[in-house]
Amino acid sequence: MSALLEVKNVTKKFGGLTANNDISFTVNKQEIVSVIGPNGAGKSTLFKMIASFLRTTSGEVLLEGERISNLAPHTVAQKGVVRTFQETTIFKTMTVRDNVIIAHHLRSNANLFGFFLGSPTAKADEKEFAHSANEILEFLSLSEIADELASNLPQGHLRALGIAIGLATNPKILLLDEPFAGMNHDETMRTVELVSGVRDRGVTVLLVEHDMPAVMKISDRIVVLNFGEMIAQGTPDEIQENERVIEAYLGSEDESIGL
Repeated sequence: MSALLEVKNVTKKFGGLTANNDISFTVNKQEIVSVIGPNGAGKSTLFKMIASFLRTTSGEVLLEGERISNLAPHTVAQKGVVRTFQETTIFKTMTVRDNVIIAHHLRSNANLFGFFLGSPTAKADEKEFAHSANEILEFLSLSEIADELASNLPQGHLRALGIAIGLATNPKILLLDEPFAGMNHDETMRTVELVSGVRDRGVTVLLVEHDMPAVMKISDRIVVLNFGEMIAQGTPDEIQENERVIEAYLGSEDESIGL
């Protein structure tokens, strides 16, 4: 199977500090791959380099064989690697539907001037975006709150809206930043089902997460970082039995990594 995304020997240094050192792994089409590790392991830095929010010091990131590392973040998003943030991409004073419609503009055919003047191309885009937004909201079971202001949403619905915004860009791979953070058990399980549904829709998922029971339940494969080094990768069963992973998590209860 050819990889959709390849992280090849990626290193990031901040002065004398090495945040990531020679990280390599692949993500195949329609996989859910999780990146885990203790606090300070380098997960967020790696995520930012994959989405090109940070430049690599060395190494490269490839999408379908094309180098995307160190390009402008919006260019990487247009090519299909889209990072969702916990809440920062959501316009709280706008409705759920309008948030999703706006996210479609990354793939608009009309330019800003055309939208301002209401050109035929812009009108066609707006019609398509509205239809697509309604379809995405229905898929994520958000149709009933489509006209609700985002500021009124509970945590679980905010996370689902963040995923809806990501899907609106028509991604090849969706990078999810701690999609289960701050949720109770029921909210987490609903979001696990939602993310699985995104994969079943044909979108590959790469996520960073601290909720180990959720990670073990949802992941096809797991990449483990510790002090900037990749110490293991494999299936959830393989990761739970890996001595280096268990050692990295010492100081926490065994249940925190699903053991």
